[in-house]
Amino acid sequence: GSTVGSAIRFEDCTSPETVIKYMTDGMLLRETLLDDLLSQYCLIMLDEAHERTIHTDVLFGLLKKTCARRPDLKIIVTSATLDAEKFSSYFFNCPIFTIPGRTFPVEVLYTKAPETDYMDAALITVMQIHLTEPEGDILLFLTGQEEIDTSCQVLYERMKGLGPSVPDLHILPVYSSLPSEMQTRIFEAAPAGSRKVIVATNIAEASLTIDGIYYVVDPGFAKQKVFNPKVGMDSLVVAPISQASARQRAGRAGRTGPGKCFRLYTESAYKNEMLATAVPEIQRTNLGTTTLTLKAMGINDLLNFDFMDPPPPQTLISALEQLYNLGALDEEGLLTRLGRKMAEFPLEPPMSKMLIASVDLGCSDEILTIVAMLSAQNIYYRPREKQAAADQKKAKFFQPEGDHLSLLTVYESWKAQKFSSPWCFENFLQARSLRRMQDVRKQLLTIMDRYKLDVVTAGRNFNKIRRAICSGFFFHSAKKDPQEGYKTCVENTPTYIHPASALFQRQPDWIVYHELVLTTKEYMRECCVIEPRWLAELAPRFFRLCDPRKISKRKRMERLEPLYDRFNDPQAWRLSKRRA
Repeated sequence: GSTVGSAIRFEDCTSPETVIKYMTDGMLLRETLLDDLLSQYCLIMLDEAHERTIHTDVLFGLLKKTCARRPDLKIIVTSATLDAEKFSSYFFNCPIFTIPGRTFPVEVLYTKAPETDYMDAALITVMQIHLTEPEGDILLFLTGQEEIDTSCQVLYERMKGLGPSVPDLHILPVYSSLPSEMQTRIFEAAPAGSRKVIVATNIAEASLTIDGIYYVVDPGFAKQKVFNPKVGMDSLVVAPISQASARQRAGRAGRTGPGKCFRLYTESAYKNEMLATAVPEIQRTNLGTTTLTLKAMGINDLLNFDFMDPPPPQTLISALEQLYNLGALDEEGLLTRLGRKMAEFPLEPPMSKMLIASVDLGCSDEILTIVAMLSAQNIYYRPREKQAAADQKKAKFFQPEGDHLSLLTVYESWKAQKFSSPWCFENFLQARSLRRMQDVRKQLLTIMDRYKLDVVTAGRNFNKIRRAICSGFFFHSAKKDPQEGYKTCVENTPTYIHPASALFQRQPDWIVYHELVLTTKEYMRECCVIEPRWLAELAPRFFRLCDPRKISKRKRMERLEPLYDRFNDPQAWRLSKRRA
């Protein structure tokens, strides 16, 4: 924090003496919100530009604009797998420098025919490498936690079946929700006479550098989050990786010495079917936060903003519509006073609205905690070998009002235990994530103090808390379907409460949810029970009460209708049926 400092969301380790500052792209974007000329910097270096995160893409457009106003500002864009010509053309045909890396040759091997079961093929390949190849550790890429945990268990059983005559194989999983103390084990050397296999998500493509890897097994798939603006849903999709990602994975085998990369797909698939680079995040994710940030910078003509790769117009329109319904934009698409306050919080717009609304509703202390818990993520830990015990401990915190109140109970219980780490371990909670949550809460409290937003407690009045949650997530409302599951109130999308939810067994009539994700089904995550009348009270732009005199006898049983209709069928917006 002195000569060299760092800054990430909710944590700033810099001082007046700081000369070099490492930060996330999201933090630099927030600094641009306060000073669009970035006057305290003379040089900005954007690393890993090939990842094309949504923040990096917005920064490209903003920095290009800043360069025109500040000729003294130097911008360096770096990457191991960059399409350099495209970036040079975008940044005023700037010069390209190629710096050779210190890597060793990697032999790339392909399959002769496509694999029908890439997981089984990957595990067979790992075993063959262990039994036939010279010493050196193995890195296997898979798509997510479930695949990784299953594969580790299968590898363990297969090694056990081979008996003591075979050298040991240390099997180590890596994924983002794994506790940090378990993640760090991958950097420890395997004991003499044995080797380790690291089974990882694409987090190991660029974010981690692990010494001793000589063999890479690449099935050619990764999970991507794709946003559908029509239904407002994020889908977690297993998709083929790009050629750039494939090269990055292969390169992991050549850091320590000459290595091998086993690609479980054909050479023809690599050359003819894989995209050259991954689809930029800005073209496949929700743009609500980005749109609010750009509006706060005074950039109102978003359709003509100089994006390197423009987002789909429908996604942009969906984001503008969401912000208008939250009250962040007026009828002309300009930022309101509420929108200006919302932009100051490094949160998704619905969470910012929920936090600001909680002040008037008299529950800002509790909502502050809930927002921080949602932002920290990965609070619960569920190891494969102790799933039943972990589920039992988690159920102790469940509240009948839903997951948000359950998270609040976790925090209050931890606080009562004087923020004990051993208590977290006993209850299958990630102490590091909870400590991170404390930092988030402190930072949000600072922003609230700056805007003189009072922090008041609701005590045990959970209705106030639920109303505050509803005020931010009213368009994420759903009603119970008499046949099966739920229907979302806005788009009438069939959906289900996630099995990990506190409400999975209860199945209440009306809920709001934090996000909708498509995995094996359309699931609602982080659900909260609401009263249907709150929708009309808290979102009068969006919902209104039905006039029973103007509708048929059958429809008279329904309580609410929308303010306007996006459907051909005038009855498609009905929210609920009241049982006789």
